[in-house]
Amino acid sequence: MNDVTLSLDEVRDLATRALLANGCNQANADAVADTVTAAERDGCKSHGLFRIPGYVKSLKNGKINGQSTPVVMQPGPCIVKVDGDRGLAPLALQMARAPLIEAARKNGMAALAIRRSHHYAALWPETEALAIEGLVGMAFVNSPPYMAPAGGKAPFFGTNPMSFAWPRPDGGAVVWDQATAATARGELQIAKRDGHAAPECAGIDRDGNPTTDPAAILEGAQLPFGGYKGGAIALMVDLLCGPLIDEVSSQEVAAEDNGDGGPATGGELVLAIDPGHFGGANAIARGERLLDALSSMDGVRLPGNRRLAARAQTPTHGAAIPASLHQAIQDLL
Repeated sequence: MNDVTLSLDEVRDLATRALLANGCNQANADAVADTVTAAERDGCKSHGLFRIPGYVKSLKNGKINGQSTPVVMQPGPCIVKVDGDRGLAPLALQMARAPLIEAARKNGMAALAIRRSHHYAALWPETEALAIEGLVGMAFVNSPPYMAPAGGKAPFFGTNPMSFAWPRPDGGAVVWDQATAATARGELQIAKRDGHAAPECAGIDRDGNPTTDPAAILEGAQLPFGGYKGGAIALMVDLLCGPLIDEVSSQEVAAEDNGDGGPATGGELVLAIDPGHFGGANAIARGERLLDALSSMDGVRLPGNRRLAARAQTPTHGAAIPASLHQAIQDLL
């Protein structure tokens, strides 16, 4: 497969122009392009430019409001709410970040609930941004039903990802971001595109048979990591991002979505915790002792270190994407 290598500025420019040409205003286009560029920078191909055709499809058919103006509200000292105006999650997150951080620093912890929005990106950008500010960050989002519960043979839960970030004294962070499914859906889509097999235990076909064929899994159902344990976490995420904040569950997402493959409406919950209100100065120092001990073990790497390694290399070597994807985005301009 032939690749095209782009600088990060070219990635951002291509994403921005494609979004502006298909119904986004400047604020929404810039916010989404930032998340796409961050994904390409960190080698997270399933959430980079790969997502642009899906965004555009949902913009053109009217599912997403590309002109959205999210409304930020603070009904309580520790609570920030956003009405996403049927728009794209990156702009809502961008507008809510400062009040969330302020509330967490003042009160020790705070929660952000985003409703009526469309999330189609990785989760680590929102938690890492909090950790860089010295806060512990957690984020959860639900999605259409792609994953069977443990013991089931039909989709019920979304891949329902979650992310956690811990601040480090050098201004960096330890960050992980994972689906409750054994394999992220975007990775299955890329495996199908590139003709690769899916990992064992990633999913089942429409008849409930285990398979490593990504196309069959995408038509059938993904499986949770760790069997019933991952299924229980998927349930938790669905409750946090659905009923808790008066939003749709994965099952209800399916009823509302038009099935275009683009981002579905749904909810997101973000938690911010200020370690200074709990463990004081000792919190970060103790955390470093734990992280140092873990990273000193042979064969062990801290979560997120692979992304950080890619982040260090990409500005020099550029971001490579398939030529077919590059052409498909050019065709959207």
